[in-house]
Amino acid sequence: MLDLLPNADICRDRVRHLILNRRKFALTTAAGGVAGLLIVWSATAFGQIQRVLPQYDPASRERGKTAFGAACGFCHGQDARGGEGGPDLLHSVIVLQDEGGKDLGAFLQKGRPEKGMPAFSGLPQAQATDIATFLHAEVLAAMTGRKVEVNIVTGDAKAGEAYFNGEGKCRSCHSVKGDLKGVGAKYDPLVLQDKAMSPRGGVGFGGPAPGPPQMLTVTLPSGEAVNGRLLRLTLFDVTLRDAQGVRHTYARDGETPKVEVKDPLQGHFDTMLKITDKQMHDLTAYLVTLK
Repeated sequence: MLDLLPNADICRDRVRHLILNRRKFALTTAAGGVAGLLIVWSATAFGQIQRVLPQYDPASRERGKTAFGAACGFCHGQDARGGEGGPDLLHSVIVLQDEGGKDLGAFLQKGRPEKGMPAFSGLPQAQATDIATFLHAEVLAAMTGRKVEVNIVTGDAKAGEAYFNGEGKCRSCHSVKGDLKGVGAKYDPLVLQDKAMSPRGGVGFGGPAPGPPQMLTVTLPSGEAVNGRLLRLTLFDVTLRDAQGVRHTYARDGETPKVEVKDPLQGHFDTMLKITDKQMHDLTAYLVTLK
Protein backbone atom coordinates (compact mmCIF):
# COMPACT_ATOMS: atom_id res chain seq x y z
CA MET A 1 0.00 0.00 0.00
CA LEU A 2 1.29 3.45 -0.81
CA ASP A 3 2.23 5.76 2.06
CA LEU A 4 0.05 8.74 2.88
CA LEU A 5 1.58 12.20 3.04
CA PRO A 6 3.24 12.52 6.49
CA ASN A 7 3.87 16.26 6.70
CA ALA A 8 4.38 19.49 4.79
CA ASP A 9 8.20 19.57 5.02
CA ILE A 10 8.61 17.03 2.22
CA CYS A 11 6.40 19.15 -0.01
CA ARG A 12 8.17 22.44 0.70
CA ASP A 13 11.60 20.91 0.08
CA ARG A 14 10.41 19.50 -3.23
CA VAL A 15 9.00 22.84 -4.32
CA ARG A 16 12.29 24.61 -3.66
CA HIS A 17 14.21 21.97 -5.59
CA LEU A 18 11.91 22.09 -8.61
CA ILE A 19 11.77 25.87 -8.77
CA LEU A 20 15.56 26.05 -8.90
CA ASN A 21 15.39 23.74 -11.89
CA ARG A 22 12.70 25.89 -13.57
CA ARG A 23 10.33 23.01 -14.13
CA LYS A 24 6.62 22.30 -13.87
CA PHE A 25 5.95 20.62 -10.58
CA ALA A 26 3.36 19.60 -8.04
CA LEU A 27 3.35 21.84 -4.97
CA THR A 28 1.65 20.25 -2.01
CA THR A 29 0.68 22.63 0.75
CA ALA A 30 -0.40 21.17 4.04
CA ALA A 31 -1.90 22.01 7.40
CA GLY A 32 -1.10 19.15 9.72
CA GLY A 33 -0.21 16.92 6.80
CA VAL A 34 -3.29 17.36 4.57
CA ALA A 35 -2.14 18.13 1.02
CA GLY A 36 -3.54 20.58 -1.51
CA LEU A 37 -2.30 20.50 -5.08
CA LEU A 38 -1.08 23.33 -7.27
CA ILE A 39 0.60 22.94 -10.64
CA VAL A 40 2.97 25.84 -10.94
CA TRP A 41 5.76 27.39 -12.94
CA SER A 42 8.29 29.83 -11.53
CA ALA A 43 10.75 31.75 -13.70
CA THR A 44 12.53 33.68 -10.99
CA ALA A 45 11.93 33.00 -7.32
CA PHE A 46 10.05 30.79 -4.88
CA GLY A 47 7.53 33.52 -4.06
CA GLN A 48 6.61 34.23 -7.69
CA ILE A 49 4.31 31.38 -8.68
CA GLN A 50 1.87 31.24 -11.56
CA ARG A 51 -0.82 28.58 -11.46
CA VAL A 52 -1.03 26.50 -14.62
CA LEU A 53 -3.32 23.55 -15.18
CA PRO A 54 -1.45 20.85 -17.12
CA GLN A 55 -2.94 19.05 -20.11
CA TYR A 56 -2.82 15.30 -19.64
CA ASP A 57 -2.83 13.06 -22.69
CA PRO A 58 -6.39 11.67 -22.70
CA ALA A 59 -5.41 8.41 -24.40
CA SER A 60 -2.73 7.74 -21.79
CA ARG A 61 -5.11 8.70 -19.01
CA GLU A 62 -7.79 6.30 -20.28
CA ARG A 63 -5.31 3.45 -20.63
CA GLY A 64 -4.09 4.20 -17.12
CA LYS A 65 -7.64 4.22 -15.78
CA THR A 66 -8.30 0.78 -17.27
CA ALA A 67 -5.00 -0.69 -16.06
CA PHE A 68 -5.42 0.80 -12.59
CA GLY A 69 -8.98 -0.49 -12.28
CA ALA A 70 -7.95 -4.02 -13.23
CA ALA A 71 -4.83 -4.27 -11.09
CA CYS A 72 -5.38 -1.85 -8.21
CA GLY A 73 -9.07 -0.99 -7.99
CA PHE A 74 -9.98 -3.87 -5.70
CA CYS A 75 -7.90 -2.33 -2.89
CA HIS A 76 -7.61 1.37 -3.72
CA GLY A 77 -11.00 1.92 -5.37
CA GLN A 78 -11.66 2.60 -9.05
CA ASP A 79 -11.07 6.34 -8.52
CA ALA A 80 -7.96 5.78 -6.35
CA ARG A 81 -9.70 7.36 -3.36
CA GLY A 82 -9.43 4.27 -1.19
CA GLY A 83 -11.17 0.92 -1.03
CA GLU A 84 -11.17 -2.35 0.86
CA GLY A 85 -7.89 -2.32 2.77
CA GLY A 86 -6.17 0.19 0.48
CA PRO A 87 -5.57 3.88 1.24
CA ASP A 88 -6.52 6.96 -0.74
CA LEU A 89 -3.69 7.39 -3.27
CA LEU A 90 -4.42 11.04 -3.99
CA HIS A 91 -2.45 11.94 -0.84
CA SER A 92 0.36 9.46 -1.46
CA VAL A 93 3.91 10.81 -1.33
CA ILE A 94 4.93 8.37 -4.06
CA VAL A 95 2.17 9.58 -6.39
CA LEU A 96 2.70 13.29 -5.63
CA GLN A 97 6.47 13.10 -6.09
CA ASP A 98 6.36 10.88 -9.15
CA GLU A 99 7.53 12.29 -12.49
CA GLY A 100 6.20 10.64 -15.62
CA GLY A 101 5.65 7.27 -13.97
CA LYS A 102 9.35 6.67 -13.32
CA ASP A 103 9.18 6.59 -9.53
CA LEU A 104 5.77 4.92 -9.46
CA GLY A 105 6.93 2.26 -11.91
CA ALA A 106 9.97 1.43 -9.77
CA PHE A 107 7.76 1.15 -6.69
CA LEU A 108 5.19 -1.09 -8.40
CA GLN A 109 7.95 -3.40 -9.64
CA LYS A 110 8.91 -4.14 -6.02
CA GLY A 111 5.63 -3.60 -4.20
CA ARG A 112 5.42 -3.72 -0.43
CA PRO A 113 4.45 -7.34 0.39
CA GLU A 114 4.89 -6.86 4.13
CA LYS A 115 2.01 -4.35 4.03
CA GLY A 116 -0.18 -6.33 1.68
CA MET A 117 0.95 -4.50 -1.48
CA PRO A 118 1.90 -7.11 -4.13
CA ALA A 119 4.78 -6.61 -6.55
CA PHE A 120 3.97 -6.13 -10.24
CA SER A 121 7.36 -7.30 -11.50
CA GLY A 122 6.18 -7.72 -15.07
CA LEU A 123 4.61 -4.27 -15.37
CA PRO A 124 5.95 -2.47 -18.50
CA GLN A 125 7.19 1.08 -17.94
CA ALA A 126 4.76 2.37 -20.58
CA GLN A 127 1.84 1.02 -18.55
CA ALA A 128 3.28 2.52 -15.34
CA THR A 129 3.41 5.88 -17.14
CA ASP A 130 -0.25 5.54 -18.14
CA ILE A 131 -1.25 4.69 -14.56
CA ALA A 132 0.73 7.69 -13.30
CA THR A 133 -1.01 9.96 -15.82
CA PHE A 134 -4.40 8.74 -14.57
CA LEU A 135 -3.44 9.27 -10.92
CA HIS A 136 -1.98 12.74 -11.53
CA ALA A 137 -5.14 13.80 -13.37
CA GLU A 138 -7.28 12.48 -10.51
CA VAL A 139 -5.18 14.41 -7.98
CA LEU A 140 -5.57 17.63 -9.95
CA ALA A 141 -9.30 17.12 -10.44
CA ALA A 142 -9.82 16.46 -6.73
CA MET A 143 -7.79 19.43 -5.52
CA THR A 144 -9.18 21.97 -7.97
CA GLY A 145 -12.73 20.76 -7.52
CA ARG A 146 -13.25 20.30 -11.24
CA LYS A 147 -12.45 17.85 -13.98
CA VAL A 148 -9.32 18.25 -16.08
CA GLU A 149 -10.45 19.77 -19.35
CA VAL A 150 -9.20 17.95 -22.41
CA ASN A 151 -10.09 18.15 -26.08
CA ILE A 152 -10.21 14.59 -27.32
CA VAL A 153 -11.87 15.16 -30.70
CA THR A 154 -8.57 15.70 -32.49
CA GLY A 155 -8.42 12.64 -34.70
CA ASP A 156 -9.28 11.89 -38.32
CA ALA A 157 -12.84 10.59 -38.56
CA LYS A 158 -12.19 8.94 -41.95
CA ALA A 159 -9.21 7.06 -40.54
CA GLY A 160 -11.35 6.13 -37.54
CA GLU A 161 -14.01 4.69 -39.81
CA ALA A 162 -11.36 2.63 -41.60
CA TYR A 163 -10.09 1.34 -38.25
CA PHE A 164 -13.66 0.54 -37.13
CA ASN A 165 -14.32 -1.53 -40.25
CA GLY A 166 -10.84 -3.00 -40.57
CA GLU A 167 -8.01 -3.47 -38.10
CA GLY A 168 -10.10 -2.69 -35.04
CA LYS A 169 -12.67 -5.38 -35.97
CA CYS A 170 -15.35 -3.26 -34.27
CA ARG A 171 -17.97 -4.12 -36.86
CA SER A 172 -17.70 -7.81 -35.97
CA CYS A 173 -19.80 -7.02 -32.88
CA HIS A 174 -21.25 -3.55 -33.51
CA SER A 175 -23.31 -1.84 -36.19
CA VAL A 176 -23.53 1.90 -36.89
CA LYS A 177 -27.15 1.32 -37.95
CA GLY A 178 -27.90 -0.88 -34.97
CA ASP A 179 -26.51 -0.63 -31.43
CA LEU A 180 -24.34 2.40 -32.27
CA LYS A 181 -27.01 4.37 -34.12
CA GLY A 182 -27.01 7.95 -32.78
CA VAL A 183 -24.30 7.19 -30.22
CA GLY A 184 -22.45 10.41 -31.10
CA ALA A 185 -25.43 12.50 -30.02
CA LYS A 186 -26.14 10.39 -26.95
CA TYR A 187 -22.79 10.82 -25.21
CA ASP A 188 -20.22 13.55 -24.62
CA PRO A 189 -17.00 12.77 -26.57
CA LEU A 190 -15.03 11.99 -23.39
CA VAL A 191 -17.75 9.64 -22.14
CA LEU A 192 -17.99 8.07 -25.58
CA GLN A 193 -14.27 7.35 -25.67
CA ASP A 194 -14.43 5.96 -22.15
CA LYS A 195 -17.24 3.59 -23.10
CA ALA A 196 -15.33 2.40 -26.16
CA MET A 197 -12.10 1.79 -24.25
CA SER A 198 -13.56 0.79 -20.85
CA PRO A 199 -17.03 -0.59 -21.63
CA ARG A 200 -17.69 -1.86 -18.14
CA GLY A 201 -16.91 1.46 -16.45
CA GLY A 202 -16.34 1.53 -12.68
CA VAL A 203 -16.41 -1.74 -10.79
CA GLY A 204 -16.92 -2.18 -7.06
CA PHE A 205 -14.55 -4.20 -4.88
CA GLY A 206 -14.53 -7.72 -6.28
CA GLY A 207 -18.16 -7.47 -7.40
CA PRO A 208 -19.64 -8.28 -10.81
CA ALA A 209 -18.85 -5.70 -13.44
CA PRO A 210 -21.63 -3.75 -15.20
CA GLY A 211 -22.69 -4.95 -18.63
CA PRO A 212 -23.08 -8.46 -20.07
CA PRO A 213 -22.48 -11.17 -17.43
CA GLN A 214 -19.02 -12.65 -17.10
CA MET A 215 -18.92 -16.43 -16.97
CA LEU A 216 -16.14 -18.41 -15.39
CA THR A 217 -14.85 -21.89 -14.72
CA VAL A 218 -13.26 -22.79 -11.39
CA THR A 219 -11.12 -25.94 -11.55
CA LEU A 220 -10.55 -27.41 -8.11
CA PRO A 221 -7.38 -29.31 -7.08
CA SER A 222 -9.40 -32.53 -7.41
CA GLY A 223 -9.93 -31.77 -11.08
CA GLU A 224 -13.63 -30.98 -10.69
CA ALA A 225 -14.70 -28.00 -12.79
CA VAL A 226 -17.49 -25.70 -11.62
CA ASN A 227 -19.06 -23.35 -14.17
CA GLY A 228 -21.28 -20.36 -13.57
CA ARG A 229 -21.82 -16.62 -13.57
CA LEU A 230 -19.20 -14.49 -11.85
CA LEU A 231 -20.44 -12.85 -8.66
CA ARG A 232 -17.16 -11.93 -6.97
CA LEU A 233 -13.48 -12.31 -7.78
CA THR A 234 -10.59 -11.04 -5.67
CA LEU A 235 -7.06 -12.19 -4.91
CA PHE A 236 -8.45 -14.06 -1.92
CA ASP A 237 -11.71 -15.67 -3.02
CA VAL A 238 -14.05 -16.34 -5.93
CA THR A 239 -17.84 -16.66 -5.94
CA LEU A 240 -20.08 -17.86 -8.75
CA ARG A 241 -23.70 -18.96 -9.29
CA ASP A 242 -24.15 -22.15 -11.30
CA ALA A 243 -26.92 -22.97 -13.81
CA GLN A 244 -29.13 -24.32 -11.01
CA GLY A 245 -28.86 -21.07 -9.09
CA VAL A 246 -26.57 -22.51 -6.42
CA ARG A 247 -23.93 -20.12 -5.09
CA HIS A 248 -20.36 -21.41 -4.71
CA THR A 249 -17.48 -19.66 -2.93
CA TYR A 250 -13.87 -20.83 -2.90
CA ALA A 251 -10.82 -19.44 -1.12
CA ARG A 252 -7.92 -18.63 -3.44
CA ASP A 253 -4.23 -19.24 -2.81
CA GLY A 254 -2.28 -17.91 -5.75
CA GLU A 255 -3.36 -19.91 -8.80
CA THR A 256 -5.28 -22.47 -6.76
CA PRO A 257 -8.02 -23.12 -7.65
CA LYS A 258 -7.59 -22.29 -11.31
CA VAL A 259 -9.98 -19.54 -12.40
CA GLU A 260 -10.84 -18.89 -16.05
CA VAL A 261 -13.04 -15.88 -16.84
CA LYS A 262 -14.94 -15.64 -20.12
CA ASP A 263 -15.88 -12.05 -20.83
CA PRO A 264 -18.08 -11.18 -23.85
CA LEU A 265 -16.38 -7.77 -23.85
CA GLN A 266 -12.89 -9.24 -23.97
CA GLY A 267 -12.42 -7.85 -27.47
CA HIS A 268 -12.48 -4.32 -26.05
CA PHE A 269 -9.79 -5.13 -23.51
CA ASP A 270 -7.63 -6.89 -26.10
CA THR A 271 -7.91 -3.83 -28.33
CA MET A 272 -6.94 -1.56 -25.44
CA LEU A 273 -3.58 -3.32 -25.18
CA LYS A 274 -2.61 -2.71 -28.78
CA ILE A 275 -4.48 0.36 -30.03
CA THR A 276 -2.23 3.37 -30.66
CA ASP A 277 -2.95 6.88 -29.45
CA LYS A 278 -3.64 7.98 -33.03
CA GLN A 279 -6.03 5.12 -33.64
CA MET A 280 -7.87 5.92 -30.40
CA HIS A 281 -8.26 9.57 -31.36
CA ASP A 282 -9.32 8.63 -34.89
CA LEU A 283 -11.87 6.12 -33.62
CA THR A 284 -13.31 8.65 -31.17
CA ALA A 285 -13.56 11.28 -33.92
CA TYR A 286 -15.50 8.78 -36.05
CA LEU A 287 -17.86 7.71 -33.26
CA VAL A 288 -18.66 11.37 -32.55
CA THR A 289 -20.01 11.67 -36.12
CA LEU A 290 -22.61 8.93 -35.52
CA LYS A 291 -25.44 11.36 -34.69
